[in-house]
Amino acid sequence: MMTKILAYHVRDDEQPFIDEWVREHHIQVDSVTEELHDDTVALAKGYDGVDFKQRSLITDKPDLYEKLHAYGISQLSARSAGIDTLNLDWAKANGIRVSNVPSYSPRAVAELVLTQAMQLIRHIPEFRARFQDNNYVVDGLRSRELSELTIGIIGVGRIGSAVARIFHALGATVLGNDITKPREDLKGVLRYTTKDEIYRIADVVTVHVYYSEKNHHLVGKDEFAKLKPSAFFINDSRGHVIDTVAFRDALLDTSLPVAGWTSLKTKPRYLIKSLLMKHLCRCITN
Repeated sequence: MMTKILAYHVRDDEQPFIDEWVREHHIQVDSVTEELHDDTVALAKGYDGVDFKQRSLITDKPDLYEKLHAYGISQLSARSAGIDTLNLDWAKANGIRVSNVPSYSPRAVAELVLTQAMQLIRHIPEFRARFQDNNYVVDGLRSRELSELTIGIIGVGRIGSAVARIFHALGATVLGNDITKPREDLKGVLRYTTKDEIYRIADVVTVHVYYSEKNHHLVGKDEFAKLKPSAFFINDSRGHVIDTVAFRDALLDTSLPVAGWTSLKTKPRYLIKSLLMKHLCRCITN
């Protein structure tokens, strides 16, 4: 009998890749647009495995995992690197194996960071807001060149090192901090230093760490308070790495820096995005 997989929350642009994979592996994959939650888990009945991608928490109680087990589901696969929307203990208790994407393209994420940083440095959100109001005055929006700036990278792994190389190639001074020993291949690209120095002197701070309990709220009130008033902050790692409440408070405090932001914790995400859109045109959200 052919293996059957149900893919949740499939976008139109993802479907061609699923179809290609099906042709190569001769496995049935059915797609639905719904996210995986307590009210949609019954769709998985009759399948061998479930594939999903979503930012919202799957469930806050173990019943969903028990139902998947009862349906005979043995594999729960995330189409993302992050698995913080899952409860691994509940999955394990019900004999469900969890898998995820091992890595995103480091270069793709690094280029996204460059794009975000340039939008902030060049005041693109402010210009856009003025243009929409038929205001073409450029007063107060003078930009600095990358060669004048210091870029601080928290987490110099596959993605962080790609970020370092891009900014170094463009003439910026690059600082880095990581829990592992300094990498030989980054000599001349960046200078390793403490997180404290990065927060204090960097013009752009960008975070690229994995998520674990140890990294929960790695950046919070004390860290935001150390940033220069002119600094920009970018988080392209998991949302829980940042204390969202401290982030909100820092944005509302005009003495603290502005930010470029892509990853937010699940529950307050739309609240924060609404805050950014209404009050802080110099912030970038996804």
